[in-house]
Amino acid sequence: MTSEMEIPGKTLGAAADAELAETLYALLSAMLRHRPREMSMTSSSTLAALLSDGPMRVTALAARQGVTQPTMTTLVHSLERDGLVVRMPDPADGRATLVRLTDAGAELVRDRRRQYAEVVAGYVRMLPDGRRRSLDEALPAIRALETLMRGDPA
Repeated sequence: MTSEMEIPGKTLGAAADAELAETLYALLSAMLRHRPREMSMTSSSTLAALLSDGPMRVTALAARQGVTQPTMTTLVHSLERDGLVVRMPDPADGRATLVRLTDAGAELVRDRRRQYAEVVAGYVRMLPDGRRRSLDEALPAIRALETLMRGDPA
């Protein structure tokens, strides 16, 4: 059995996977250029992680964001000063603290997502109907890819 699959007009395999990955990366890079800019990507991503996954230790946030623990500590101090997160005792270990999103922080994440979605929706509306349908049909695969990239079981 080969690692390629024949589809009328397309061959899926390593080369096609690489082309698809490069195209998706270019799309995401272009999309990020249009994101709201009032905060850093790391700050925004940290807040989004807290919204989706709940309170976390600074060390877990640092690992998730790919930064050092001292860098994340500084970032958390800044977010805390801005009223977007609070620290609370870790119920599993009284010596440790968890970082939790405040209501203001959750609202900020939701507002930014709405703003960003409006920008992307504007571009989607510019596509011909057939292309928009193709994107709609691809949503299950895109969601599965997102799940894999988050490290969740597929």
